[in-house]
Amino acid sequence: MTATRSQTLALCCAGIGAAVAVRAWRARSLDFNGKSVVIFGGSRGLGLVLARELAAEGARLTLVARDTDELDRAWHELEDGGATVTTVACDVRERQQVNHAIAEAVARHGGIDVLINDAGIIQVGPVEHLTLQDFQDAMATHFWGPLSAILAARPHLHESTVARIVNISSIGGKVAAPHLLPYTASKFALTGLSEGLSAELAREGIRVTTVCPGLMRTGSTYNAWFKGNHRREFAWFHLADSLPGLSIDARRAARQVIEACRRGDPELVITLPARLAVLLYAVFPNTLARAMRGVSALLSAPAAD
Repeated sequence: MTATRSQTLALCCAGIGAAVAVRAWRARSLDFNGKSVVIFGGSRGLGLVLARELAAEGARLTLVARDTDELDRAWHELEDGGATVTTVACDVRERQQVNHAIAEAVARHGGIDVLINDAGIIQVGPVEHLTLQDFQDAMATHFWGPLSAILAARPHLHESTVARIVNISSIGGKVAAPHLLPYTASKFALTGLSEGLSAELAREGIRVTTVCPGLMRTGSTYNAWFKGNHRREFAWFHLADSLPGLSIDARRAARQVIEACRRGDPELVITLPARLAVLLYAVFPNTLARAMRGVSALLSAPAAD
């Protein structure tokens, strides 16, 4: 009898503990309805897909991008669907423009709950055809731009009870890839910044998620800059970016990002090949380095002068 009572008491305690855990998880979980979400790079690609998904959940959106025509198209699409959307033309490489974009979001929506840094550029080609400016543009877009946005948004995020920052890095920010050096170098910088902020800003109630997607079918091939043997560089990049076995549909990727943001997860690596690459790099770095040398040998050689 005593054993039975003890077992019953243990089960009750376990049930109470589970209920408390569920309530705590729900308290930390973010309901996007009515929340102010700022998306840098929100006019196309993954950023626009994220905007569509968040609009469906009732978020109030501020889309930030350089191309005013793309912003107009995104605005019309989302507004026609009943979303509340503000657009701001901004070059993320210019800090004053970033500050203005954040100020506009606050003025239009009364604050900021979620900041998503997704603005990006891709330069593809062998190092012989890359310039210092290529590296500077990549760093300005992928590192300095997100840092400027975070610094500008941070005081407003402090006023939110569910503050989130999502930095869209890349598997290229975990494992370096040949013919993508400006991209990978700048994404490594963003990954380091984001992981460090995740630790430091947690004490302020701001949860930072570092997202490292593998290849996604977002049409990025047509927005990339190709150097060297342009046709061959385009061909390999387009093939890798479009194969279903290696890449993921943008909407599926966006839903994973949103769920990670909702929970406040520190990191999200998207696609099985990307997760395997990270694991292989951690366990067998020399093996992966040799494999990358092989990949580099298969890619197009520098174009003749």
